[in-house]
Amino acid sequence: MKKIGEVSFRKYSRIVLFGLFIATLFFVYQATRIGLDYDFEKFYPTSDPETDFFLEYRKKFTSDNDFLLIGIERKDGVFNRKFLKKVDDFTNDLTEIKSVDSVASITNQEEIFIRAIIDTRPYIDFDNLDLSRDSANIFSKQELVNSFVAEDGKSVCVFIRHEDFLSKEKSDQLIDELTAKANKYNFEKIRIAGRTIGQKYYIDKMQDEMLLFVALSAVLVVLFLAIAFKSIWGVLIPQLVIFSGMIWLIGLMGLFEEPINIILTVLPSVMFVVSMSDVIHLVSRYLDALRTTELPFEAIKTAVREVGMATFLTSVTTSIGFFSLVFVRVEPIQVFGVVMGIGVLIAFFLTFLTLPVLFYFFPGPKYVREKKKDHFWRKRLERWFVVILRKRGRILIVSAVVILLSIFGLLKIETNNLLMDDLSKDEPLKQDFDYLDKNYGGVRPFELAVTIKDTSLGVWDKEILRTIDTVENYLTEVYGLTIKTSLVSAIKIGHRSMYSGMPEYYKLPTRKRNWRTLKRGLTSDRAESIYRLMVDSTNTMMRIGGTIPDLGNKTVTAMDDKLRNYLRTKTCDGKIDYQITGTAHLIDKNLSYLSVSLVKGLAVSILIVALIMGLIFSSGSILLISIVPNVVPLLFIGGVMGYIGVELKISTAIIFTIAFGIAVDDTIHLLGKFRYELMKGRTRMYALKRSYMTTGKAMILTTLILCSGFALLVFSSFLGTFYLGVMLCLALFVALIADLTLLPVLILLFYTPKKSKKLE
Repeated sequence: MKKIGEVSFRKYSRIVLFGLFIATLFFVYQATRIGLDYDFEKFYPTSDPETDFFLEYRKKFTSDNDFLLIGIERKDGVFNRKFLKKVDDFTNDLTEIKSVDSVASITNQEEIFIRAIIDTRPYIDFDNLDLSRDSANIFSKQELVNSFVAEDGKSVCVFIRHEDFLSKEKSDQLIDELTAKANKYNFEKIRIAGRTIGQKYYIDKMQDEMLLFVALSAVLVVLFLAIAFKSIWGVLIPQLVIFSGMIWLIGLMGLFEEPINIILTVLPSVMFVVSMSDVIHLVSRYLDALRTTELPFEAIKTAVREVGMATFLTSVTTSIGFFSLVFVRVEPIQVFGVVMGIGVLIAFFLTFLTLPVLFYFFPGPKYVREKKKDHFWRKRLERWFVVILRKRGRILIVSAVVILLSIFGLLKIETNNLLMDDLSKDEPLKQDFDYLDKNYGGVRPFELAVTIKDTSLGVWDKEILRTIDTVENYLTEVYGLTIKTSLVSAIKIGHRSMYSGMPEYYKLPTRKRNWRTLKRGLTSDRAESIYRLMVDSTNTMMRIGGTIPDLGNKTVTAMDDKLRNYLRTKTCDGKIDYQITGTAHLIDKNLSYLSVSLVKGLAVSILIVALIMGLIFSSGSILLISIVPNVVPLLFIGGVMGYIGVELKISTAIIFTIAFGIAVDDTIHLLGKFRYELMKGRTRMYALKRSYMTTGKAMILTTLILCSGFALLVFSSFLGTFYLGVMLCLALFVALIADLTLLPVLILLFYTPKKSKKLE
C-alpha cells in the first residue's frame, strides 16, 4: 500500500466494494443450499481394515445398532392382565410404523416345543391366562429375564428392530410416531433408548444450541465492540467484516456440497470469535494512527504496514493449527479442521480487503478525530511493563512451577467415552439409557464374528459348536454379555423345548437324533429369516451378537484384551477364527488413535509455527522464545483436565488444537511489532516497550472477546461443549498472561538482535 496513491486507492476502493457485495450475494445464495449430515458412522476409523471388515460383516447379517429398547414400568408389578393387554396392544401398534421391521415383547413371544412336530405356545396367552403360572414359567427362562422382563418384575421391555441406515428424516419420523403411540396408552413410566432416539436428541439439541450461540455471540461481540471503541462506527464496521466472513465460509461449504456435521455445529461460535482477532488488531492500530494525523489515508497505510504482516502470520499459523486436525482419524473432526482453517484465511482476506476501504469512506468515530488520548490503557500498560522488568526472576520461577505441575496433571488424562456421558445426570434421555442399561443387559452393542477356517466343516460341526458354547459361557458370565443373536443359544433353546421347557435341558444335545431334528428345524424355510441373522450364506461364519452395559471404552478395551487372550485358547486346533467387531468397537478403536493423532498434529503445528518465526527473525532463539508462551497454556489446560478428571474423547479432542491456533496470535502480533521497531533502528528495550504499549491493548481486548465468546459454550447441555468453552477460556487467559509477562522476559534474557538495515 506504500506505493499506492490516494487517488488510485479511492478509484479501486469502489470497485472492491462492488465486487465484495456481488460475491457476498453469491455466497448468500450458496449458503441456502447447505445441508446437514449427522451420520454417526462417520466416526468410524478411516482407512482401517477393521472398518472394512465390519462394513462387509453387516452386509452378511444386519447392522448391530438399528434397534430401540422401550422400557415400560409398573411399580406394582407387570403381571397384571390390564397392563399386559395394554403392552400387547402397544406392541401391535408399533408394527404399523413404516420403518419398523419387527417388534418383540413378552406378550408376543412364544415358547417352542419340538416333538413329533414343531409346536408353539405364547408365554402370555390372554385366552388362558394364569399369571402365577405364566410368570413362574417366564422367570425360569434365562433368555427372557432382563431381556423382556426386569428381574424385579416391575417393568417390561419392548424390542424394536428398524430398517438399516435410516436417514435423519426417517429417524425423526420413527421417534415421533413411536412417541405418539406411546402417549395413547398412558403408561406410568416409559423409557426409550437406542441410537435413533439418541441421535435425534443430540441433533435437535445441537441445532437449537447452534442458533442460540450464534445469537448470543453476535450480541456479545456488539457489546464488547461498543465498550472497546465507544461508538456506533466501532460496532458496525467490524461486524460487517465478521458477518461477511461467516457468510462466505458457509456459502463455500454449500458451493462444494459439504454439509454441516455434528462437530461443525460449533462452527458459527468459533468463527465469530476467531474472526475478531484480525479485526480488533487492525481497527485498534488504525484508530491509534488516526490520533496522530488528520489524514485517514495515512492512518490506513500505517495500520496496514504495522499489523499486516503479523496478522497474515497469525492467520496462517491459526489455520495450520486447524489443518493439523487432519491427523485425527475421525472424518467429522478432519472436516472441521479443514473448514475452520479455510474460514480463518477467509477472515484475513476480507479483513484486509474490506476494512481499509471502509476506513477511507467512514474515517472513524468523532472522539478519535478530535485526538483524545486513551490514557486508561497507556497508564496501566506502562505500569505492568515496569513490574515485569523488576520481577523477571519471579516470573521465570512461577512459570517453571506452573509447567511442572501442568505436566504432572497432563499425565493423569485418560481417554474414555460412554454413550451418554456428554449429558448431565438430570437429562431425561440419560436417565432412560441408564435405566435400560442397568435392567436389560445394556444398550451398548457387541458383535463377535466367528469364522470356520476349515470350509469342509461348516457351522454345524459338533466340536466347533461345543467350543463356541464355552466361549458364550465366558461372554455371559465373565464379559457381561446379554446374547441376542447366536446359533448356539438357538440350539440350546430348541433342545430345552424337546423336554417340555425344563431349564436343565438348556444345553447342547447329546443325542444324534436331537441334533438332526434341531438342524432340520432351524434351517427350514420357516426359520430361514431368523437363521440368516445368525449364520452367513456360506455357512462358514456365525455371529454372536448382543449388548453389554455401557462401562466406557477404557473398561471395555481392557475387557476386550482379556477376551482376545481367552479366545486364543478356544480355536479348536486352529479351525476357528474370532474377531470382535461392531459399531461400538470401532468407536473405541478410534479413541485409541486419538491421543497419538492429536500429539502428531500439534507437534507438526508447533514445528511449522516455530520455523516461520525463526525464518522471519533469522534467529534460533526467537524460534524457541515464540513457542514457550504458547506451549504453557496447552500444558496448563491439559493439567487441569487431568486433575479434575476431564477425559479425552471425540467431543474434547479439538480443545488443544483450537487453543494453540488462537493463542499463538498474540505472540506473533507482539513479536511482529517488535521486529518492526528493530528495523527502524530502535534499541531492544525501546522496541520491546513500544511493542508492548502498542499491541497490549489489542491483545487484552481480543482475549476478553474470545474468552467471552467461548464462555457462552458453558451453557450447553452437552458436557463436551461445556468443557470446550471452559478450557478454551482458560487457555486463552493463560496465553495472554504468558505473552504479557513471560514473553518479554524471555526476549530480554535470550534474544540479542542482529544489526539490520533500517526501515525507511
